[in-house]
Amino acid sequence: MSQQNNLPLVSIVIATYNGERFLEKQLNSILQQTYPNIEVVVVDDCSTDGTMALLRRYEAQYPQVQVYANEQNLGYVKNFEKGMLLAKGNYIAPSDQDDIWLPEKISVLMAAIGDYDIVYCNSALMNDADQLVGRQLSDVKQLLDFNDPVMYAIGNSAPGHAMILQRKTVLESVPLPEMIPHDHWLSFVATFHNGLHFVDQPLVQYRQHDANVFGATKLKSATDAGSLRPVVRKKKAGKKERYAKIRERVQLMYEKCPDELPIQKQFFKDMLDCYQSFSLWNNCRRVALFFRHRHKILSFKRRPEWRRWLFCIKMYWSLQ
Repeated sequence: MSQQNNLPLVSIVIATYNGERFLEKQLNSILQQTYPNIEVVVVDDCSTDGTMALLRRYEAQYPQVQVYANEQNLGYVKNFEKGMLLAKGNYIAPSDQDDIWLPEKISVLMAAIGDYDIVYCNSALMNDADQLVGRQLSDVKQLLDFNDPVMYAIGNSAPGHAMILQRKTVLESVPLPEMIPHDHWLSFVATFHNGLHFVDQPLVQYRQHDANVFGATKLKSATDAGSLRPVVRKKKAGKKERYAKIRERVQLMYEKCPDELPIQKQFFKDMLDCYQSFSLWNNCRRVALFFRHRHKILSFKRRPEWRRWLFCIKMYWSLQ
């Protein structure tokens, strides 16, 4: 029996949209993985550049590549959902269209996954000229094992491009809410059971550029690779609209959190209640709630204790 047949199938799922500029390098890095038993499921979301022509060429050349073209634009989250549901493997590795994977990425993560719902790795930051900027994602965000839904109450630092997840986690997570990034929601659901395990190896060269849908940083230019700034892509929504979306997110998380986790379920109930208004009572409840759970709520942020306290105090006037 071949080595390939002895190993579980890993489905690499790529959601593409106008990705022609960087896609070929990513596909090549995926097809050069040392792990021998993979399929590559690509779902294109109505690209208008040369993405589909490039994908069809790879599909014709490599039998493990399957390409699907949407008839109408689904959006980033639903496009990934479609790809993951088309995947045949019991292990699924989401992929961005513009990164570069190190050859051993899948092999290392599969060796580490065990009973965890998700395993993920570190990433080396790269600009749009394929230049490593000398920093890793762990320099920007706190990367660690996540095992409690409260850790996902307001943020996420385990990126989808660095993950392998169990198929059962995908099935428990769908339908993915369109207003929440797919990796945030999948990770949130994973914490209901065996959680996420972090492998501190940079197995992805994670590209940062102005066209990222999500990203850790923004590089000023290809020649200014050491300077990192937060990504800003869209005109800031009005405060009323933004708070309505935040309340909707918390409602979804409360409803999804299982009754078998009564402490976490109560946390999301309390969070939802005190997010309903800016009354004196709710403002004080919100600050108190964040203070009590600050280490879990802010676990994804690289912050000293005094800044965690300051963040909690700010919740008197704000929603996150």
